[in-house]
Amino acid sequence: MDIPSLADAEELSCDVLVIGGGTAGTMAALTAAEHGADVLLLEKAHVRHSGALAMGMDGVNNAVIPGRAEPDDYVAEITRANDGVVDQSTVRRTATRGHAMVRRLESYGVKFEKDEHGDYAVRQVHRSGSYVLPMPEGKDVKKVLYRQLRRREMRERIRIENRVMPVRVLTGPDGGAVGAAGFHTRTGAFVTVRAGAVILATGAAGRLGLPASGYLYGTYENPTNAGDGYAMAYHAGAELTGIECFQINPLIKDYNGPACAYVANPFGGYQVNRHGERFVDSDYWSGAMMAEFAAELASDRGPVYLKLSHLPEESVTALEDILHTTERPTRGTFHAGRGHDYRTHDVEMHISEIGLCGGHSASGVRVDDHARTTVPRLYAAGDLACVPHNYMIGAFVFGDLAGEDAARYRARPDPLPAGQVRAAHELVYRPLRHPDGPPQPQVEYKLRRFVNDYVAPPKSGARLSLAVEHFERMRGEIDAMGATTPHELMRCAEVGFIRDCAEMAARASLARTESRWGLYHERTDHPRRDDHNWLHHLDLRKSPSGGMEFTARPVAPYLVPVEGYAPAGGPSRYLGEVALEPVATAGPRDAAPGGARTAATAARPAGGAATGTSPRILELLALTEDEPGLTALEPYLADPDPAVRRAAVTTLTETLPEGTGPALGRALSDPDAAVRRAAADSLRELVETLRPEPALRDTLVSALGSADPQVRTAAITVLRMLGLGDATLYAPGLADPDRAVRVETVRALVSVDAVAPLTGAAGDPDREVRVAVAKGLAALTAPGAGGGVLDTLARLARDGDDLVRGAALGALGAVGGLPAAVAATAVAALRDDAWRARAGAAAALGAAGPGTAVPALAGALADPHADVRRAAVLALLRHREDAAARAALTAARDDPDADVRAYAARGSA
Repeated sequence: MDIPSLADAEELSCDVLVIGGGTAGTMAALTAAEHGADVLLLEKAHVRHSGALAMGMDGVNNAVIPGRAEPDDYVAEITRANDGVVDQSTVRRTATRGHAMVRRLESYGVKFEKDEHGDYAVRQVHRSGSYVLPMPEGKDVKKVLYRQLRRREMRERIRIENRVMPVRVLTGPDGGAVGAAGFHTRTGAFVTVRAGAVILATGAAGRLGLPASGYLYGTYENPTNAGDGYAMAYHAGAELTGIECFQINPLIKDYNGPACAYVANPFGGYQVNRHGERFVDSDYWSGAMMAEFAAELASDRGPVYLKLSHLPEESVTALEDILHTTERPTRGTFHAGRGHDYRTHDVEMHISEIGLCGGHSASGVRVDDHARTTVPRLYAAGDLACVPHNYMIGAFVFGDLAGEDAARYRARPDPLPAGQVRAAHELVYRPLRHPDGPPQPQVEYKLRRFVNDYVAPPKSGARLSLAVEHFERMRGEIDAMGATTPHELMRCAEVGFIRDCAEMAARASLARTESRWGLYHERTDHPRRDDHNWLHHLDLRKSPSGGMEFTARPVAPYLVPVEGYAPAGGPSRYLGEVALEPVATAGPRDAAPGGARTAATAARPAGGAATGTSPRILELLALTEDEPGLTALEPYLADPDPAVRRAAVTTLTETLPEGTGPALGRALSDPDAAVRRAAADSLRELVETLRPEPALRDTLVSALGSADPQVRTAAITVLRMLGLGDATLYAPGLADPDRAVRVETVRALVSVDAVAPLTGAAGDPDREVRVAVAKGLAALTAPGAGGGVLDTLARLARDGDDLVRGAALGALGAVGGLPAAVAATAVAALRDDAWRARAGAAAALGAAGPGTAVPALAGALADPHADVRRAAVLALLRHREDAAARAALTAARDDPDADVRAYAARGSA
């Protein structure tokens, strides 16, 4: 392509410019528009499927739900996880606004797991605090957000420009943000933007270290997130902080995807060494935990595994459904290619390449509790912003905060700074001046190889100094890269961003002369943590001379006290540019030497040709952009071609016109199985946004008589979630020939507190149904539920299946004041041959009187199975007022299992 003239630049104008259309950017745009601003959203890909959220999310790591967790406890947890170096005011924003954000997302149609009574099913994954909220159907989160952006009232306020990549934030005479400059990644056209405020939401610097596979784009984080925002914020004059605190994660060996302990843990999965022993003493997923992980991996106890092979079939099936769809669609193919199955093989784990990420560690642009950076009118949100361990909910919260605050500004009439615009133009198009220069993949590989060799932990001053020398020298190699197409220009610009982030990471790591955050910042030449000098944020900024300068900023006094840390605030310590260590020679020049599967293929849906073969589908896709009403879509929903009808269901789900619910309900009776199942999936996806209207109820009640069991299951689910059914409607489902229908019927009956039919279902021949009954009855054991519940649970506690016995005994633990006869059943079950039943018995005794429970639980601390001992310790914590219980907990602090030790320590202090 030819270099476009600077005079031909396309200039856009807006009140609020949002750069990045992922999690935080989408929310920032929506909120700014809701507050009256004209918004321009720039995305270098396409907002419909961009960002780290593109394939959805399997759960929320930090949902502070009232009644299940307290904001102050969460703030303290994150403070400990980040070794005390936090701005608690920003963390508290996520803690206090997270629940409202969950409700807001739910109103959009995002689905979070709930129990039968409609309460959020928050799980305890860490040893303290219940913050994990699963999203088993979370694959459609981005689609739901895009649907919000396309609402008519939002389209009047939000202009989306896809395939436009900014490379620099432009600043005015006062140093504040006034716009941006970039280019179109398909046409190559130069684009400038005048804006009242700029919000950076470009995600993590995920393409920094090189994966062990050597693949440039096989990274743990989204590889399109190449550190764009980090570099743009730096060059705009903003301060960055915590850049020495890397993101390092456990992943599947030879497959750059997370091992997903967060997902597996609530199902009973956990990390073990090759002997099957749990070894992690750290609680929160942090650098300290990664240090334990790395040490175990390198020892003779390695490799390390995510243990799943002990789980029952139901749990394995549920995990496969989540991990092989929402989390990573290629994961099942990977395991199948190796002949591995979770039922027979545990998952070997390894360590990811390094990256920079505020949302999963603490590396990012410095922001306050309104998402403001240190540059006026410039904001940062999401993984780019330094709000430690902020995750998805934090990205939404800070996107919302940024959008709300930035909406105060209006488009500026001043011309853009000509010198900065020229420099951005040169940066973008330089590779076209020498098209035969070194290709981007080769230069990027070399750059990231240096990151692995010299910057990845364990760190040392010498290696970090060598890294800086290499990165400085590579400026010339990057400037010499060649390109011929707009796509190659995008990749070349990304290499420049990666180089900037690599240098920041190396210099910041060199500046902090201590070890902190476990593996994230392990200095072999400064191996100890130094709170006296380094309970500080390390802030980085571009100096007037163009170098990187540093300031050590004391951690502000905490809003929530945390034992072991006492920040006093005080003045900052200016460090300036950090000197490199001499590395030109190996020791003094004149000194004498010293001593001393086959690939799985997806089957085509039953009925009809593949999507895209009918011109009617192309008509439908074109119609979608105009937000059609139901009347316009009805001919496609009745089309003779089932592929067109399936596409119409998809369009209906995306555009959500008036009457969507009943229309999808009618599609449940479609003659084509794939259409019916698409409608069922859509109803489950949209259930939080649908009105519980009679027309929808009628179609769902009719669907209960469908010959398709998936349709029947979906109908019961939606009726339950919308509160449209009662025990009379649900009870016949207990006789359904399909197990999944019966299980969902049990959940529906629990939602309406229908005790009698539930106790009758305890005799179901299928163990999964009986397990569901046991767990469901636990929610009905409040005063007034009747003795039938206790009698039924006691009967299930003697079931012939160990999973049923375990579930029933565990459910008895929810009872306040276990009757003596039932407590005796639990004591006897501690001698059960099946460890799951013994673990359930221990949990049950938490609700028994201490005279019966404590001696039995103290004996269970000698059980050969660690999960039984863990359940016994947790039950003893409920009796910690008893002296014998405290003595037993003290003894358990020496248990060989890390979980048992950690829980025992909480009750014996």
